[in-house]
Amino acid sequence: MTRMKKYVAAAVTAAAVTGVPTVAHALTPAQAPGKAAAHITAGATAHAVKAESARIVRPGQRVHAAPGVELWLTRDGKHWTTPDMPEGQFRSVVDGNIDPHEPSVELQAETVGDQFFLSGVYVAPDSAAKVEVVTDDGTVTGTVVRLPGHPGWGAWYATSPVPRPLPAPIGRYFHSVTVLDAADHPLATLTMP
Repeated sequence: MTRMKKYVAAAVTAAAVTGVPTVAHALTPAQAPGKAAAHITAGATAHAVKAESARIVRPGQRVHAAPGVELWLTRDGKHWTTPDMPEGQFRSVVDGNIDPHEPSVELQAETVGDQFFLSGVYVAPDSAAKVEVVTDDGTVTGTVVRLPGHPGWGAWYATSPVPRPLPAPIGRYFHSVTVLDAADHPLATLTMP
């Protein structure tokens, strides 16, 4: 798969991955050998979670992010597996697609059973504590994970029920993604068109 060097923030890309229609809102696509780039599907219900700080993980330490989903970080970026993509997917933070000096956040999501697995990479101060995804159905709160020290970036994840019927176009279901500190001050925001 050829890496895309330019990708407009919040661009919507339709792809069919393992027969499931998906859309993408991301700063750059996720990479998986031989698979479509980023994929996102939708769904949300309010999830109230008070986060005090990011979860600090060792490089390669796997986090059970959702039923059947594992996520881990390396110095190169975010990795994750799902039941439909057991070989894993990867989102690089060192390939030049992310400006490490500008606050940013992205959204990738996919259907996992009757849930949506939402995740992304962010660039923000190490005080990042949670992520909020605003959808047509409410706000979903995500968990922030990062490597030890002061990497200046991290990842986040959340789950949300799949809405029925699915909105069309599904890309308009998402409104924004915001990285917040423990005092709920925004550190980086992605607003969908």
